[in-house]
Amino acid sequence: MSDLSSVSAAAFLVADPTRAAMLMVLLDGRALPAGELARAAGVTAQTASSHLSRLLEGGLVEVEAEGRHRYYRLAGSHVAQALEQLAAIRPAKPASAARPKALSPEQRQLRWCRSCYDHLAGQVGVAVTRALRERDYLRAAADKRFAVTAAGAEWFGRIGVDIASIEPTPRGLARPCLDWTERFHHLGGPLGVRLLETLCAHGWLRRSRTPRVLMVTPKGWAEFGRTLGLTEESVRQSQG
Repeated sequence: MSDLSSVSAAAFLVADPTRAAMLMVLLDGRALPAGELARAAGVTAQTASSHLSRLLEGGLVEVEAEGRHRYYRLAGSHVAQALEQLAAIRPAKPASAARPKALSPEQRQLRWCRSCYDHLAGQVGVAVTRALRERDYLRAAADKRFAVTAAGAEWFGRIGVDIASIEPTPRGLARPCLDWTERFHHLGGPLGVRLLETLCAHGWLRRSRTPRVLMVTPKGWAEFGRTLGLTEESVRQSQG
């Protein structure tokens, strides 16, 4: 299949609102049954099954069987990144555009702090990445990658992230990922994955019952303040 055919096929699958809704629910990295995906998309189980078959055939999701149950998840981080990048594309607004609608509580939570498949995103994720760059722990490198400085490796080590133990992908150890709500980059790649795992394991962050939503704990704010100079107020002010 040519690159053009691949783009067309993937675009066709994502363009359907029902399939897009199910894919977005899977952006937190979980594997979910068809029934739950059907409820999230507001369709019947039979309709969801048909759409999931197309997504499976198109390589956007994969399925895992446990007994009589089948669980669907995104086919990989490359699919998640593509979805996030597509979500960041919006038409230019004319000067006379109407005032944007107020965000719902869930939308505000997602914008504030969420998982981008397997790494930290939202206003908090962008602020953490900005602080790492301002302290020269991360530097922009060639091929759209982040380079970890010696001081950065030391900082990550202090919070429990052993840089040497992380296996880079062909795209490197760390890369900037465009945040679809903030229009700035947050930290992606294997280092971003390990960082999120560590922050959750150490109690800086905790996962919410709402898919993808993350919450910064009091301990988290104290540690972000101590190690990166970030406070809840400063993050909110910096993002507007």
